[in-house]
Amino acid sequence: MTRKLAAEFVGTAFLLAVVVGSGIMAETLSPDNVGVALLGNTIATGAILAVLILVYGPVSGAHFNPAVTIAFAIRGDISVRESVLYIVVQILGAFAGTMVAHIMFDQPLLFASGHERTGVGQWVGELVATFSLLATILGCLRWRPEAIPYAVGLVITAGYWYTSSTSFANPAVTLARSFTGTFSGIFPAHAPAFIVAQIAGAALAVFFFRWLLPPAESKD
Repeated sequence: MTRKLAAEFVGTAFLLAVVVGSGIMAETLSPDNVGVALLGNTIATGAILAVLILVYGPVSGAHFNPAVTIAFAIRGDISVRESVLYIVVQILGAFAGTMVAHIMFDQPLLFASGHERTGVGQWVGELVATFSLLATILGCLRWRPEAIPYAVGLVITAGYWYTSSTSFANPAVTLARSFTGTFSGIFPAHAPAFIVAQIAGAALAVFFFRWLLPPAESKD
């Protein structure tokens, strides 16, 4: 369990370091072109997700995301105790990664974001993004588990562009990004609604795929 928690902490920290760091770099290099900045942020995030899952997946399952952990807890694949521990270290790792990114780019260690992200459209975007993420994981887990690292990187890459919220799809990421006043940030007061939508999207995916892909019946 100690190794699993360490993998979740370090993996989530690297994820946030890349999300926040690439956002700062993108905004610095393309201050007058939001589209180019978002593209840079997107490529870095999708790429690191595939790498992190390949590296840490065999140790902890590479959740890096409370919504994923909650989904697997609902399925009974992880105990309540383990899921709580996972979520705690994921949140701690997310803040650690954000602080590391800020240190690298000479930013304050943590500072509240003023980037407003709210409204029904954004909340639906987060529900859809998280449903899509869990659909990818659960579908690949059933049919092509070896494809999960690449499929997750691709679904988040797509989500950055087709969802109104730019696909946070992760409560730990949302909390940490509320304390970066940079390109990737979210106003802290708007984070709770995102998190509710994310958890709802994850739960919907679990119940839908429980119906869509029932356990194979025994031939005995």
